[in-house]
Amino acid sequence: MIRCRERLARCLLVVSIAATLGQGAVHASDPPPKAPAAEVNGFLEFARNRLDRATALKHSYVTGVEGWLFLVPELRAMTVGPFWGKQAAAVSRANNRKYADPLAAIVDFDRQLKAAGIQLVVVPVPAKASVYPEKLSPLVKIGRDRSPPRLDPYHRQFHRVLKQRGVGLLDLLPVFLKRRDDRAGPLYCRTDSHWSGRGAAIAAVALLDTLKKAQWRKGLVRFKSAAETRPVTITGDLARLQSPDDPVTETLPLTFAGSSGKNGKPQPVPVSRSSPVLVMGDSHTLVFHDPALFARGAGFPDHVAAGLGIPVDLVGVRGSGATATRITLLRRRDNLQGKKLVIWCFSIREYTESFSGWRKVPVIRRR
Repeated sequence: MIRCRERLARCLLVVSIAATLGQGAVHASDPPPKAPAAEVNGFLEFARNRLDRATALKHSYVTGVEGWLFLVPELRAMTVGPFWGKQAAAVSRANNRKYADPLAAIVDFDRQLKAAGIQLVVVPVPAKASVYPEKLSPLVKIGRDRSPPRLDPYHRQFHRVLKQRGVGLLDLLPVFLKRRDDRAGPLYCRTDSHWSGRGAAIAAVALLDTLKKAQWRKGLVRFKSAAETRPVTITGDLARLQSPDDPVTETLPLTFAGSSGKNGKPQPVPVSRSSPVLVMGDSHTLVFHDPALFARGAGFPDHVAAGLGIPVDLVGVRGSGATATRITLLRRRDNLQGKKLVIWCFSIREYTESFSGWRKVPVIRRR
């Protein structure tokens, strides 16, 4: 009877957190509408023209409409074409073209983890322009009677290849396209290169939805979770690039999530190396989690921890999360002992724009 009450309390808490986030019945498998080839090609050509113009001006950002700013490398990643296999060396920014292909490195890492009994879930963060294309291009018309289409043919194809190779992958774009107009605010910062706190929270909920039946979750000792939303004003990195002396600010609704304190308010959960869950990746794992990136307790790992009810381990970097994170794991020299799940979260621009490229790293060594 006690266990039944505990399970009921846990279910009610998950529903409470989901309600705080405004999460509806949206699943990552729900397909957005198909876009005609002419519309996709027209959008990609417009994006190429804008990034070429910005590159000529030596700008790292592109100005959209209504104050929206877009990162040049991210637009390049969207428009460069196929970037894996034989095409990788021709389009990658990797200093050493031997490490240009993301496919080989991701499949190799997945193979290592599977051999050690560890589940990998790759969580690529969609480009801002793929979720809010009309903020970049006037060619994209979004009306009340039409949801935004997918405009990411190359990344969609690559993710299919990864799944065909047996790699666990969460495609966030269908969820984000359905949730992009939420009343609580956009899923990306208008003036920063990262997702917003709301985007991070919705991504975590989508991830947790795929883990409901995971066997390793049984028997875990969980803490009581709590969540609270409040506004926070930030100065985005793209705003600083646009106007270093007088950058604009924006105010975002951030949902802080963690363990329940004495007053019922969320308390940040410290990361734990002994956790069975590891979150790794680029600065999308740090924004709103690390105080140096706007806030503490409202980032992607915070929402994952609160949703699971356990601390998580974290290896996040403020540069490329392609190779550096796996090198950090190698240097730990523990073969990821005790880990059951690895969540690898990074921007889609990593596929082509990482200067360090995609090295194969022997994270787990045979004894």
